[in-house]
Amino acid sequence: MNITKGKVRSWARLGQRATFFANAMPEIAKENDDLMVLTADLAQLSNLGRFAEQYPDKFLNVGIAEQNMIGVAAGLAMEGYTVFATTYASFIAVRDLEHVRQHLSNLNLNVKLIGTAAGVVAARSGVAHWASEDITFMRALPGMMVMSAADCVEAYEMAYYAAEHKGPVYIRLNGVPDCPAVYDENYVFEPEKLSIIKTGNDVALIGTGLMVNEALKTADILEQNGISCTVANMHTIKPIDKDGLNKLFREHRFIVTMEEHSIIGGMGSAVAEYKATLDNMPRQIFIGFPDSFTKAGTPQYIWEQFGITAPQAAERIKKELGF
Repeated sequence: MNITKGKVRSWARLGQRATFFANAMPEIAKENDDLMVLTADLAQLSNLGRFAEQYPDKFLNVGIAEQNMIGVAAGLAMEGYTVFATTYASFIAVRDLEHVRQHLSNLNLNVKLIGTAAGVVAARSGVAHWASEDITFMRALPGMMVMSAADCVEAYEMAYYAAEHKGPVYIRLNGVPDCPAVYDENYVFEPEKLSIIKTGNDVALIGTGLMVNEALKTADILEQNGISCTVANMHTIKPIDKDGLNKLFREHRFIVTMEEHSIIGGMGSAVAEYKATLDNMPRQIFIGFPDSFTKAGTPQYIWEQFGITAPQAAERIKKELGF
């Protein structure tokens, strides 16, 4: 697995979904005889065409039958296959929830669920295609590892890690091209560990998914106002990195969690739940979707309605800090 500057630039143009399925999965298939990739009629949208052509015996399109796909995935896993199953994040985490709970979590099967179009990538299609509660549902399931990629390099690394990890995994991917690059070719992915991108003294900004890049932009704005920021990427939401969080709690006055997800039960809740078990902890600010929906529109429109863009986040943090 050799990542170059050229690949990083190319992957950023392609987006997380294409990097994962069109680049990482064919390479993984070369090394894994027992690999199976399933999709619920989203082969073209998920950029699985190349994989299907190269490895037709390792690919199965179950059609528009997302719940059945989980049952098929479970059966294949019980026969010894390493299974990747994918559809929209809103479908695989919400529509399929009972099946994931009963077949994968309960039986601890070796199935990797890849939720694409996470957050509000498909915002124009309305609430049915939003994935604003998927982290909440998936992290509540016993034994389920939950991950969210910050950029394409991380999505690529997660594909390899998931193929080697034994047990159920949920990976949350953004689906659109032109995904901002957070990491370069030298990035070393450490599963279950916070990735510290920059360090500061006053505020710790903990982002996940696309909000890691937004956290970096927020930090730039705040530092122009004399507020020193650390930016951390929580790519692994479950299991949570307690040691990494302990260090952030000790060294900062404020903790800010940033996610393209509901603030109820999401990454911010996971941080707060752990923090509540400790004494004398810093205050936490939640940047994410409130307890409501809004009208359909572009992803940028939804972000602005919910106040999760970098300028809006910076203004809220400044206000909370008394600036």
